[in-house]
Amino acid sequence: MLRGPAMQFPFMPSPKKIVFGYDPDEFEEFVKEWVPALNPLYVRVERHGGSGDHGIDVAGYRTKDGLEGSWDNYQCKRYKGALSWSTASAEMRKMFVSVVLGHFVLPTQYVFVAPVIARTLRQTLAKPSKARAMFLKDLAGTNDEVITRLTKEEQRRVSELGQQTDFSMFVPIDLDQMLAQHKTTPAWATRFVDVPRERPAILQPPDQHSPGEARYVQELVKVYAERWKNAADTLELIAQHPKAGDHMRRQREAFYSAESLRRFARDAYPDGHFDAILDDVHTIAVEVSDRTFTLGWDRLQAVLEAAGVTALTETVLSQYVRPLDRKGVCHHLANDGRLTWCEAEGSE
Repeated sequence: MLRGPAMQFPFMPSPKKIVFGYDPDEFEEFVKEWVPALNPLYVRVERHGGSGDHGIDVAGYRTKDGLEGSWDNYQCKRYKGALSWSTASAEMRKMFVSVVLGHFVLPTQYVFVAPVIARTLRQTLAKPSKARAMFLKDLAGTNDEVITRLTKEEQRRVSELGQQTDFSMFVPIDLDQMLAQHKTTPAWATRFVDVPRERPAILQPPDQHSPGEARYVQELVKVYAERWKNAADTLELIAQHPKAGDHMRRQREAFYSAESLRRFARDAYPDGHFDAILDDVHTIAVEVSDRTFTLGWDRLQAVLEAAGVTALTETVLSQYVRPLDRKGVCHHLANDGRLTWCEAEGSE
């Protein structure tokens, strides 16, 4: 077993330590990435943080009505210390005032998001009736300008709204839980050092060709018809042909292997990773394809061989690419019309 400095990896801070180092703006961006993992049914997730945000940092809209419909507020607090009740209570006041002044309707849920949340705040929020009583007591004696600048009537309405509100809407979130959920989003790979993932099983071609295979399959039919003439110029004859049938089966297996990779990339990583592999292979394949060949069969074989040794740009996805995927990518390119195997009549 090889040992020594060459086999050692540089120390990388944990995702938790990385998040602890974020400034308030970066922390809000992190939260914006995490929120969709909580509720994939959000119509839209929007960051509001900044001056004049009326106490909204990140909003998750449950309907197209935005702040006038059902929505959730994610209040981000990035401090050196733990988020305390006094800070949380001040944010609650700001929220109730904004509702009274008509900036938005009361959110369905109000989530306090911070790297560290004080144990006393967690305990208080775990008892909604106690939290409401404490809030109303603080409200009655506060000198917070958010309240004192209101008219007496507006102050009364804020107090009434607090009395009528179910304080179970206020909840804290644990950073470890946030990280576990953020890991399911495509943004994880761009924000943290990615850990190896288990690639799902390769899809197997269905017995019947799907509409999504039509173009690359037709390209193969042209290849077989050119090489074996009338003995393999339809799908039925190809299936019975001793060589064409087996060749078609292998190409379909390759196509679905690449399709498995595409779906894995779609679900695990940000957009563009599978497209980068398509582009890498196409860069070499198109030059090989432009050479002069007697038959489309020869062009296809040359392209497949070149794809097998094409250097891929190093990305988080490239480590999962298998030889069968490379062949399949060629058929994906043919399916997209970016590669053809047989020259059209009259072409030189």
